[in-house]
Amino acid sequence: MSDKTPPIVPTPRRSATVDGLRIAVFDDLVPLPIVSRIKEILDTSPFQHNEIARPDTAEYRHWANNMTIESARNLPFFTATEVASRYMGGDYTVYRAYTNYAGYGDMLFTHTDCMPGAGELTALWFVTDRWDVEWGGETLFFNAEGDAEFVASPRPGRLVLFDGELRHCGRPPNRICTQPRYTLAFKLEPVKPDA
Repeated sequence: MSDKTPPIVPTPRRSATVDGLRIAVFDDLVPLPIVSRIKEILDTSPFQHNEIARPDTAEYRHWANNMTIESARNLPFFTATEVASRYMGGDYTVYRAYTNYAGYGDMLFTHTDCMPGAGELTALWFVTDRWDVEWGGETLFFNAEGDAEFVASPRPGRLVLFDGELRHCGRPPNRICTQPRYTLAFKLEPVKPDA
């Protein structure tokens, strides 16, 4: 018997399905002063212009900062992601962590984060201390026909957790935006049972 009490699984602010694939939006899992401090660190972090959305859009690269899983474990977002992922059922483990940067004029394309049937999740954190609705920068989720069915606004410290095979796209900020659009992404795969 363990002395540790399992953490309470948070309730999402809202949730939905698109073509049977799940999306859950969580707010206030990490305190805003911590989110603000991580944003300040990102403001001086090195980003590389080498990330692509899909093979057919490879000539349009976007900015990313990859991190090791060991480094990611030190972020308060990591534990919050592990706990929130329990809302989706099953056990998951993080296998990739990175931060995307987008500014006005960047081109971001629709994509999926895993192959159909892989059972993976994506945890997308908006790392900002403030956001104005006029700045744009939302993440859109599309159905099989290419219609946007769900939108997540980039509110400070918001987590959007979704099935990785769901087609989605982050939109770059509008021209009047005074902030970079940072999204910290964790890719999670199901924990394989011991053989």
